[in-house]
Amino acid sequence: MPDLLDGGAAPDPDRSALRRCVGDPAEFERTHWGRQPLLRRTGRHDDLLDLAAVDELLSERGLRTPFLRIAKAGSVVPAKSFTGGAGLGAEVSDQIRDDRVLEQLAAGATLIFQGLHRVWPPLQSFCLDLSRELGCAVQANAYLTPAGNQGFATHYDTHDVFVLQVAGVKRWQVHEPVHPDPLERQPWGGRADEVAASATGAPYLDHVLEEGELLYLPRGWLHAAAAVDRTSLHLTLGLRRPTRYSIVEALLGLAAEDPQLRAGLPIGLDLSDPVALAPHLSATVSALQDAVAKADADDVARRLRPGQWTAHRPGPIRPVAQAAFADALTADSRVRPRPGLRLAIGQGRIELDDRTVGYPAECDPAVKALLSGAAVRVGDLPGLDEQSQLVLVRRLLREAVVVPA
Repeated sequence: MPDLLDGGAAPDPDRSALRRCVGDPAEFERTHWGRQPLLRRTGRHDDLLDLAAVDELLSERGLRTPFLRIAKAGSVVPAKSFTGGAGLGAEVSDQIRDDRVLEQLAAGATLIFQGLHRVWPPLQSFCLDLSRELGCAVQANAYLTPAGNQGFATHYDTHDVFVLQVAGVKRWQVHEPVHPDPLERQPWGGRADEVAASATGAPYLDHVLEEGELLYLPRGWLHAAAAVDRTSLHLTLGLRRPTRYSIVEALLGLAAEDPQLRAGLPIGLDLSDPVALAPHLSATVSALQDAVAKADADDVARRLRPGQWTAHRPGPIRPVAQAAFADALTADSRVRPRPGLRLAIGQGRIELDDRTVGYPAECDPAVKALLSGAAVRVGDLPGLDEQSQLVLVRRLLREAVVVPA
């Protein structure tokens, strides 16, 4: 079985993104992770995003939909209300227009910035660190709400969240789940009546979240938030944890290789008739049990890799600088694994989510040293002469597997 690696050095406990959010990670996992909300004061969050950064995103970064959505009175505002053409030389029609966003804010709308872990550098690195520590994909959204307004009515998310209050204050009302641990395919809209009814009862938590506070909500917990006396800005970090159902889906993928489970059914069979269905259901369950019993952890892991490895983009690289670094590489150059890159090392190959990088098998010790997590000097790679060291590292730089240290 190949060695699985997640690129980048192990997190520094003193700079742990998870510890910053939850305090003691062990206590958080024991008491709150996937179980119940957590409310704690963490300190300021404006190093990750602040109101000036919001203005920069809206006016100077050429932001396009769907990186911004706008909601008002519980409904999403059509994108054409706040987007337009980008002008000469950039013939696109969906760039954010700052003047139209100003109109929406004046009318009490909430701005929803999506995918900030892709476009805002402080959140890129923070989410990458948090993803490595939690073992799941992390996405960053931000919500800017004018005083006295509310973006969405009570609802639940199908993923866990950390809410970090950046500026202003926001009142949160949290109710217990009507459908615990919902899957992605089980959004709250399918249980809107239950959610609305539950929201009329006494909340589990009614709290005005202040600057520097954090709220953790496991998936399924009902919540609604409203700005109070001034504009509120908060970050929502979506924690997309895999579930046991993820393994079930992988098992079903393996089951599709079984001829018995691909077999057709008789002419005229009415699948809605329990009596007619019963013998075929029994045979199918039996074949499925046989197929699942043969499942190998290595095969299941390979089925799960594409979704797990692509759920979170690895750390950004600088293509021009990286190409120049590769061209000027020497034995004294230092490199490290690309942060957040998921891969597996086999004999004479590196398996990535979209391709396999092959190399001579005698390079295996050097490749394992390169991808161990720490920065390494090219001339210190084991088992190779200097020329071979340079050829190997240039190849992995150009494949974006390693980066300059």
